[in-house]
Amino acid sequence: MAAKLGPDGLIRELCKGFELLMDNKKGLITLESLKRNAPRLGLERLGEDELIEMVREGDLDGDNALDQYEFCILMIRMSPQLMESSQRLFDFLQM
Repeated sequence: MAAKLGPDGLIRELCKGFELLMDNKKGLITLESLKRNAPRLGLERLGEDELIEMVREGDLDGDNALDQYEFCILMIRMSPQLMESSQRLFDFLQM
C-alpha cells in the first residue's frame, strides 16, 4: 500500500484515518472517540480492553489520547508492510 500511494498519498490516507477516529472537539483520538468510531474501520469486534491497549501503545506523551503524529507512528508500527517503507517515510517527513 505504501509503495502504491507514495509518501504523500500515505500521509493523506493516515490523516484521513485519524480524522475518522478523532474527537472533533479535542482534536485527539480518545478511548471514547475510538469506541464510537471503531465500526467505521471494522474494529467493532475489539473489546474495551483492546481499545485501551491500542491507545496506550500509541500514546507517547502520556495524555491517554493519540494526536495525529502518535496515530501515524502507531499505524506504521502495526503494519509490517508499512514498516518496510518507514525509513523512506521518515526521510520524507524530515524534509
